[in-house]
Amino acid sequence: MKYFKSLFTFILISSLLINCARRGNPSGGPKDIDAPINIKTIPAFKTVNFKENKIELYFDEYIKLEDLQKNLIISPPLKYPADILPLGLASKKITIKLQDTLLENTTYTFNFGESLVDNNEGNVLKNFKYIFSTGTTIDSLSIKGSISDAYHKESDTYVSILLYEANESFTDSTIYKNKPLYMANTLDSTHWEITNLKKGKYHLVALKSEQTDFLFRPKSDKIAFLKTTIDIPTKQEFNLNLFKEIVDFDTSRPIEISKGHLVFGYVGDVDTFQVALDLKKSGITKMNAKMFFDAEKDTLHYYFKTDKKLDSLFFNLTNRNYNESKKVVLHSSNIDSLKISNTPRGILSFRDTVTITSNNPLETYKKSLFSLVDKDTVTVKFKVIKKGNKKLQILFDKKESQTYKVQILPNAITDFFNQSNKDTLNYFLRTKKKENYGGISLDVKQTHNKPVIIQLLNNKEEVVAQKFIKKDTKVIFELLKPSIYLVRIILDTNNNHIWDTGNYLKKKQPEKVIYFNKEIELKENWFVNEIIELK
Repeated sequence: MKYFKSLFTFILISSLLINCARRGNPSGGPKDIDAPINIKTIPAFKTVNFKENKIELYFDEYIKLEDLQKNLIISPPLKYPADILPLGLASKKITIKLQDTLLENTTYTFNFGESLVDNNEGNVLKNFKYIFSTGTTIDSLSIKGSISDAYHKESDTYVSILLYEANESFTDSTIYKNKPLYMANTLDSTHWEITNLKKGKYHLVALKSEQTDFLFRPKSDKIAFLKTTIDIPTKQEFNLNLFKEIVDFDTSRPIEISKGHLVFGYVGDVDTFQVALDLKKSGITKMNAKMFFDAEKDTLHYYFKTDKKLDSLFFNLTNRNYNESKKVVLHSSNIDSLKISNTPRGILSFRDTVTITSNNPLETYKKSLFSLVDKDTVTVKFKVIKKGNKKLQILFDKKESQTYKVQILPNAITDFFNQSNKDTLNYFLRTKKKENYGGISLDVKQTHNKPVIIQLLNNKEEVVAQKFIKKDTKVIFELLKPSIYLVRIILDTNNNHIWDTGNYLKKKQPEKVIYFNKEIELKENWFVNEIIELK
């Protein structure tokens, strides 16, 4: 017996020494790839008749909360945010303290999205939900669908999907003032699902917003909506098209960019927008001024020059029912010196136009001080035309495998402030062979002949070329650079040759946009033929 006791003691001590040795010299082992596991909740998961103001969630390992504000979706939304701890620290427990009075007979869902991460390897416990009901049952109905952008190929992520109860209290202004009854979020996907719903009729809306109060702000948010109500339960899936409304017209405070250059920012439709200088208030009798729009930046540029020293200017701004007076305090003492640039540079495509651009409005140019020669210094016939307020275009017949030199002598270009180019400007351009380019033919077939805009896009969704058609036809784009192209088709229902967005209050959906179902790869000396069927 003593022998066996001694043997047992020896084995036990040896085992402990080996384990100690292993702890002191770890081999690493396989990487932890498992997400944390929720092992207990207080109150229990799917508790009914919930009356607590504190929730505790326990996990099998240390976890931390990442991007909680972006990921956590509480449905229905709470009036006052819940306190969730700990933030910024690793813990095996999460505590939720409710600051709100909960709705009666309602199922609540706390979806943590991708915010629950283990502390060591960053493994994510995706879409962990804690669910409870203030009533006697857990609501179990759901709806799902997807999000797309009404105009662009790729949709936004982290879009809020909102459900409002269709009752007498719901009006057109509800989405501007009140939170929804239920909600979900697409997170980093374009698919969505709202779970644990009651049976009933609902209005469905989606918002892409930087705010977290789930209220619609037309100036900054994108919106999508269904015109009709939804009856839940339903097996139907719903696709929502996000769009940005054209908001009611408004202007921001005018900004002085430099001496003689003001910018008026605006939002909304500018079809009748006028900026008029109030001469009397400004203390002058006349002003030499020029103004024009920069539609891409929603601004109106106002250039002026006067010999009188001015401290401020007063303007009257009008547009339809809009009428405002604006004062601009003048500080700048220097006019922007004239700067000239050219496009394209280097390679001149057969689709390109040589363009000279100024930073200030152009007043005059002298064609006699422009010259264009080829690689043999032979003079090439050309025209110079003014394009807009700040651009000149040089038009000529381009030849294959040729080099061109554009020369602009001093004083050839004069801007609004009577500044001229002081130096000689030389631009060198060369063309390739036409076989270095390709072409795309699109055979467009329509079930019903309707106005359609066919746009050819590059991989940045910039319009390379477009054509407007009203019937079945072949649309041909030639002399294209080898690249990857997309095709966007706009069903131009009002025949105005542009894409029109939607409007929530008018219950107007945006004009339908279709992307051709594949990218078109174009190589040198290729001609690609595709068929587009519009039904």
